[in-house]
Amino acid sequence: MQAIIPLAGKGTRVRPHTHSRPKPLLRVANRPVLAYVIEQLRAEGVDELVLITGHLSRQIENFITEKYPDLSVSYVEQEEQLGTAHAVALAEPLVSSSVLIVFVDTLLDADFGVIHQRQEADGIIWVKEVEDYQRYGVVLTDKHGYMERIVEKPKEPVSKLANVGVYFIRDYELMFRGIRHVIDQDPNQGEYFLTDAFQYMIDKGARLYTAEARGWFDCGKPETVLDTNAVMLDRGHGGHRNLPDSVSVEGVVAVAEDATIEASHIGPNVSVAGGSTVRGSRLRNTIIGESSIIEDCDLEDSLVGDEAVLRRARGKFRVGDHTHIEGIETEREGELG
Repeated sequence: MQAIIPLAGKGTRVRPHTHSRPKPLLRVANRPVLAYVIEQLRAEGVDELVLITGHLSRQIENFITEKYPDLSVSYVEQEEQLGTAHAVALAEPLVSSSVLIVFVDTLLDADFGVIHQRQEADGIIWVKEVEDYQRYGVVLTDKHGYMERIVEKPKEPVSKLANVGVYFIRDYELMFRGIRHVIDQDPNQGEYFLTDAFQYMIDKGARLYTAEARGWFDCGKPETVLDTNAVMLDRGHGGHRNLPDSVSVEGVVAVAEDATIEASHIGPNVSVAGGSTVRGSRLRNTIIGESSIIEDCDLEDSLVGDEAVLRRARGKFRVGDHTHIEGIETEREGELG
């Protein structure tokens, strides 16, 4: 099976971290988000990926080459980001079978067995019921669970089934016809939306089944990266190791084997990546990148990049790669890098 993964976005909502790292390589429980997605797809029988790249694409390619050398991967560059339909359109020359499409702003806990159970469906759209439906595109279905239309950010509660950005398309030729139709029109709110191509499919008689996901974990904003880190830790990702007696641990944490933790209190929901050092500090709900130094700090709800140095910092921080700060205390969230 093939899968298309659009990866070209600049990740502006997760700056400063995405100035130097593509968003799919941000870590939760000490692993890049993209690694979770690829391993889930491989478990479902995907053996060929089409990656739509753009921002810092070389890092994506290097990561795939190093971690998945046996995987068949094609790269297509999206030079101009004109929306989700435009991104998927670039994969058309490489797609020759039913295809999964996965946007990696989120991690999904879903039963992909529905692909085989719903052989009559031309495609499947995964959804999740949410209360804050005004933030999302929501799916309206008929009484049998087949999509009728998607409404973007509705003001009225027409549906609470949010589109989570994961799709299986059996009739891929019709989808690409729909995409070409969408791109031939004026942009919708300045973009070409893949969901408009799905509406084209339905208008032409296609049946797109909606399957509800068990879990949907956002990785598209700093606060939701931290939330997803907590979920992945709670599910046992990131591993566990023995720490010195001078270190107290609260709740679930992930500390890389070659990280150094001394005279500190860590947890709950803390990840410390390889090569980093934490001394005399307290960390809660915080992610520390690789080869960083944290000394005499009290951090909560914080994201710290790679090769950063923080000394005598207290509060909530968003610290990018290679940033050095000392003696800063924040009452509100600080963003540096």
